[in-house]
Amino acid sequence: MAVEPLQQITPILLCGGSGTRLWPLSRKSYPKQFALMVGGVSLFQASAQRLSGQEATTAFARPVVVTGSDYRFVVTEQLARVGIDPGPILIEPAARNTAPAVLAAALHLAQSDPEAVALVAPSDHEIPNPQAFRAAVRRGLPALRTGQIVTFGITPDRAEIGYGYLELAAESQSEAVPLSRFVEKPDAVRAAEMVAQGNFLWNAGIFLFRVRDLITAYEKFAPEMLQKVRKALELGRNDLGFLRLDPEAWDGVQDVSIDYAVMEKATNLSVVPFSEGWSDLGGWDAVWRQGTPDAAGVVTSSHATAIDCRDTLLRSESEAVELVGIGLTDIIAIATPDAVLVASANRAQDVKQAVAVLKARRARQAETLPRDYRPWGWYESLANGDRFQVKRIHVNPGAALSLQSHMHRSEHWIVVEGTARVTIDERELLVYENQSVYIPIGSVHRLQNPGKLPMVLIEVQTGSYFGEDDITRYDDVYARGQGAKG
Repeated sequence: MAVEPLQQITPILLCGGSGTRLWPLSRKSYPKQFALMVGGVSLFQASAQRLSGQEATTAFARPVVVTGSDYRFVVTEQLARVGIDPGPILIEPAARNTAPAVLAAALHLAQSDPEAVALVAPSDHEIPNPQAFRAAVRRGLPALRTGQIVTFGITPDRAEIGYGYLELAAESQSEAVPLSRFVEKPDAVRAAEMVAQGNFLWNAGIFLFRVRDLITAYEKFAPEMLQKVRKALELGRNDLGFLRLDPEAWDGVQDVSIDYAVMEKATNLSVVPFSEGWSDLGGWDAVWRQGTPDAAGVVTSSHATAIDCRDTLLRSESEAVELVGIGLTDIIAIATPDAVLVASANRAQDVKQAVAVLKARRARQAETLPRDYRPWGWYESLANGDRFQVKRIHVNPGAALSLQSHMHRSEHWIVVEGTARVTIDERELLVYENQSVYIPIGSVHRLQNPGKLPMVLIEVQTGSYFGEDDITRYDDVYARGQGAKG
């Protein structure tokens, strides 16, 4: 019996979204795909793990990642933590939705292999059964031989109004079946009708294709976008292993989803049904469902307590904040160190409205977490006053902050864990646990962790201004340039 050849599939992971409907845990500074939403790894890490390794007749290549500049080091760090070596990481100069992001990745793959098979997947979805999903991917591969683009439809278990739908041209079965049409998010009545009809699936936004077939679809339905994205890729530049797309060419690219730009117009689409569990975690109601509610319909985190509650989600994201609910029904309550959300469960999709209101008020909590992640580790503010600020700074093993100076503040560092190598102007010294050092205003300085364990220090800043833009960088291993994050 002939042995079927091994088919290599390149995952394309999209991780540029801000996840505003999961505020206050998910914010622009650190969106939901990187947070610990469910389980012991982030959604991004789980997505990468799900699309890695070799099974049966398929093998997954190193993933292509498309993300924004602020998240590039988060991507590499999180992949390293789960032992996955990334392929190309493409940096979008600005978020332009999924159509240009997918196209940029496909064009990059086509440079070396126009026949390459790719699987596009958002990095913020939850699929509890990765083996079943990989089996579904294998079921879609035969359709690619005839030039089909394959998408994956989720068998609905309720009349959901938060998802778009896929209408099948034939009854649902295990293999890829022709797609009749896309259906926009329906009202409750229409959703119930479609679920009862049996030939409608939720649109998961996951696509399997040969890159040349996808590029052909863009040539037919989005030629202007193809021209601009191709130019942005050609004029892109390598930066510490990342590929930065050209910002001038990218600036004119239309902000549109791949569904609107291409898929809804194409006639060569097939659907593989999938019924083994899926959620886009698009709101706190979805997190409640994934959290396995108890007999009373209650889901709590380790720092939350429910007393006589029903159909309620109580979640505290800080060990310093104990969240207690008494006599609640159909309530979502989420507590973080700097913000609290309380909402009716049936208004979970409206959380993004709250984010918009907070942004209009210029509230820091709208987009920024108290903990600010950097390529060398993270820091968080502990106390603030008119003339002082106190931070906790966590530096990863072997990492180093930039060589920098400040015009408006001095700093006092107290090492509480590990050892710091400190540069102050022409002087270099080691500062051990329980020791401190003073950085005068204007001094050129650097902080490094020479050890194999994390180094933690308390930083006390004094001066007239404490913004993160008061940084002049002279040298930086992460090539971030000037400004708060570079």
